[in-house]
Amino acid sequence: MHSVALLTASYAKDIERFSLLSESIDTWLTGYTRHYVLVNDEDVPLFERFASDKRVIVPASRYLPKWLFALPPALQFISSRRVWLSLLSSPVHGWHIQQILKIAGVLNAPEQRVCILDSDNLFFREFDVGQYAGGEKTPLFVTRKGIDASHPLHVLWLRTVDLLLGIKDRSFPADDYVGNALVWDKDSARAMTAAIKSATGLSWALALCRKKKFSEYLLYGNFVANSPEHLARHQVTEDSIAVSHWDDTCLDRAAIEAMMRAASPEQVALCIQSYSSTSIDDIRDVFCFSSRDRRGPSLSPDHIGDAAEFEVPKTR
Repeated sequence: MHSVALLTASYAKDIERFSLLSESIDTWLTGYTRHYVLVNDEDVPLFERFASDKRVIVPASRYLPKWLFALPPALQFISSRRVWLSLLSSPVHGWHIQQILKIAGVLNAPEQRVCILDSDNLFFREFDVGQYAGGEKTPLFVTRKGIDASHPLHVLWLRTVDLLLGIKDRSFPADDYVGNALVWDKDSARAMTAAIKSATGLSWALALCRKKKFSEYLLYGNFVANSPEHLARHQVTEDSIAVSHWDDTCLDRAAIEAMMRAASPEQVALCIQSYSSTSIDDIRDVFCFSSRDRRGPSLSPDHIGDAAEFEVPKTR
């Protein structure tokens, strides 16, 4: 078995969602060595309360190249988004920085396998992530032919991936490697960054900063899929361990409960995208009720809908 770490790139505005993720990890997960949490330097004091023997808070500057530095918030007069200035490229925004940090975090982790968890994920069932991610082959999630030529954003991301990796003759519909609770192999990630340098003549971080429109998950998935050596080290699966809500529709408590009831036995995580504006209090209440078997009586997923009968105290 290979060692397995967890990795989350987060920031201050997501701290309530991250709080719920970390609580769910502490409640349900086993089989991992450390949870690395990468945050903006000024956000480190906010996240320090989550540090423990198994959770390490890492400032972003530890992994970012020296030519890339954060513009102090007090100087951001125009953009509401966090901005990083670069001596070698145009300015970079926080979403791109988080993607770069995920790659850097995997490359720098002592563990061989890394399960990447965004802040809007949580676990609601017992799960040994070491058994899932630490075997002979790394699980690689894919939605076959999930990207058609009419999807402008994903097509743009794929065009960037092709340029970064030197992939030619792209056809649509194309496979989609975006998902939740995805596992990366460190050797494959290192080979991916070497392929970026070979195709672009630039360091991988600089190449990403200059392109900007990219997806780290599509980058890794397409690299592995186009490398027979690394594909042989992965177990391709179309079954996600997470049940996910991807669009911007706001979910009420009943809808959250319905998502968890509809999860297959193999689905142990829930992701409700933060841009859906779903109430974090509603998500927390449903999570707290579904996790009562760790605090009291056992509860099966079929009875999650009974949560409305109980008054669940807020834990914020």
